[in-house]
Amino acid sequence: MPQHDFIPFGFDRLPEDEMSRRAESFYQLMNARRSVRAFSSDPVPRALIETAIRSASTAPSGAHRQPWRFAAVSDPHIKKRIRDAAEQEERAFYEGRAPDEWLQALLPLGTSWEKTFLETAPWLVVVFEELHSQNEDGSQRMNYYTKESVGIACGLFVAALHNMGLATLTHTPSPMRFLSDILGRSAHERPYILFPVGYPAAGVEVPNIKRKDLSEICTFHVGDEADDR
Repeated sequence: MPQHDFIPFGFDRLPEDEMSRRAESFYQLMNARRSVRAFSSDPVPRALIETAIRSASTAPSGAHRQPWRFAAVSDPHIKKRIRDAAEQEERAFYEGRAPDEWLQALLPLGTSWEKTFLETAPWLVVVFEELHSQNEDGSQRMNYYTKESVGIACGLFVAALHNMGLATLTHTPSPMRFLSDILGRSAHERPYILFPVGYPAAGVEVPNIKRKDLSEICTFHVGDEADDR
């Protein structure tokens, strides 16, 4: 078995009151997050996108394979190609491919096949799931738990963007293979999510959604432990 280097974990245990303060502050920050479908065309510095991607790449992954690949696009010609291809798929979805139940579920969100944000947003960030990679000798190396790993990275990406004051949307036209073709990606990379990134448009409105209460999404199994709430 190969030996791996280990290093001390730089961890400082915090007082519980500080932990509670941080927990509530982060919750309030993230609870204010909303998906945005109307963006300002104001430019966003590339450095902010790079930092958000670095934050996403801190996610845990199966066997530490880090099977995520990001493609950040600001070129208006490429964004136009992506919009045209995405709208072709979306129109087929809304006008025939989607079952009525799905369309009814989307009605409160006010969505349609038109995706102007794919050109308006200053950045489009496409995340790819890398199914396998290559060893130095050119042989194929499998990646593990790729969907789970990339999903966690995408969640951190969304949180990083919101934390720095940017907005985004998880856009998943289906099928998404056109993204691989337009961006010249390898066959072992599968499109996972397309994120438009930027500032919200002035006066933008978002659906008045309500999030489920903790009691609806979580059960606690504490045995004989005291409930210290």
